Amino acid sequence: MSTTAEYLSQALRSGRVEQVRSQLHNLHTGEIANLLEALPIPERRIVWKLTNVDLEGDILLEVSEEVRKNLIELTHDNELLLATEGLEIDDLADLIDTLPDTVTRQLLAGMDAQNRHRLEQVLSYDTDTAGGLMNPDVFSLRMNITVDVAVRYIKMKKALPNHTDNLIIVDHTNRYLGVISIADLITHNKDTLLSDLINTEITAIPVSMSASEVVALFEDRDLMSIAVVDSNYKVVGRITVDDVLDVLRSEPRQERIGFSGASGEEDLYAPVVSSSRKRALWLGVNLLTAFIVAWFMSLFEDTLQQIIILAILVPIVSSMGGIAGSQSLMITIRGLATKRLTEDYPAMLLSKEALVGLLNGIFWAIIVAFVTILWIGDVKVGIIIGVAIIASLVCAAAVGVLIPVLLKKFGVDPALAGSVVLTTITDIIGVVVFLGLATLFLIS
Repeated sequence: MSTTAEYLSQALRSGRVEQVRSQLHNLHTGEIANLLEALPIPERRIVWKLTNVDLEGDILLEVSEEVRKNLIELTHDNELLLATEGLEIDDLADLIDTLPDTVTRQLLAGMDAQNRHRLEQVLSYDTDTAGGLMNPDVFSLRMNITVDVAVRYIKMKKALPNHTDNLIIVDHTNRYLGVISIADLITHNKDTLLSDLINTEITAIPVSMSASEVVALFEDRDLMSIAVVDSNYKVVGRITVDDVLDVLRSEPRQERIGFSGASGEEDLYAPVVSSSRKRALWLGVNLLTAFIVAWFMSLFEDTLQQIIILAILVPIVSSMGGIAGSQSLMITIRGLATKRLTEDYPAMLLSKEALVGLLNGIFWAIIVAFVTILWIGDVKVGIIIGVAIIASLVCAAAVGVLIPVLLKKFGVDPALAGSVVLTTITDIIGVVVFLGLATLFLIS
């Protein structure tokens, strides 16, 4: 638990509620969100009630999905309506699915036709695409006006959308033409035409572009914002750096958790039954894979009965292969996520990782073989486990590259499914290679 959370927990337990309220006023919405996630549910309930309602909408956007559901359950419908007032359309789209139906109906009824259409537009796109990330609130200008006219038009509007670094230039049909930076607009003569300042090198992105591709684009080009266009190249929205940061905040969490069934979105203090139910499925999947590995081991039952020590050594081979495969797996997933590796050309990485596995395999095979010979006094078993480790590390490294590429081709998230598939395959390889060699050379 963070220092702030510990301090507020102590204050709550000692009854210093006003001190907690005062402390909350000094925190940013993101800090309050982190605090709420770190607090047990009883204390979270108190802190949430002490939070300024004007901040609640932004806080709900910052917390994980599980904690958001919990906070919404603790909030009256009228308060939720107040909390959503002033949220930008793209933020409201992220939140609306988790709101109670009664609140959603009242919210939509209170919106004007234009904003309701914009909200429906954003909701019509997949959440992990540029369309799902974008804000349809766009400020655009025509290129055939002067700087003076543009500045007066901006002043008449009184406000620009957040994170506006460039002004989007469109033609009379709203087709994207380019952008003009705010700096160029305010530093040029008022009679200068916008057509003389337009930058056509900054292109717009299609609504169908994936969220990961959007993130990579912002990183590569150091962007603050970019226009989003439909199939007719008409401007339908704009993505800003804060939208990209939201994606970056959520993706690593899922990649770190992987396929264990403990979701990165799970509330740390969620009820026991709820957490158990979510994890039960993946425990079942892992149990199934364990039975598969056990079945492969049963094929060598006669060998294991004659040489009991082999059963003790099998986990060493499987474990070494699992670690080597996990290293290759994470490198490959990172390469796919950052677009530095395309799934169509993995051959170079595959050969490199296989060679790494070979070198590490030889190094550790010598050590393990030497230790095994000293331990049980059998040179043949030492040589066999050494060869098995070399084969296991080479195969595991190769499989660690191939699994993410193949999963992505079939539309499965490698960060989620990769680890369980890898573990199963490396365990089977370790068992078959080690016990297979032992059967061939030790059993007469």
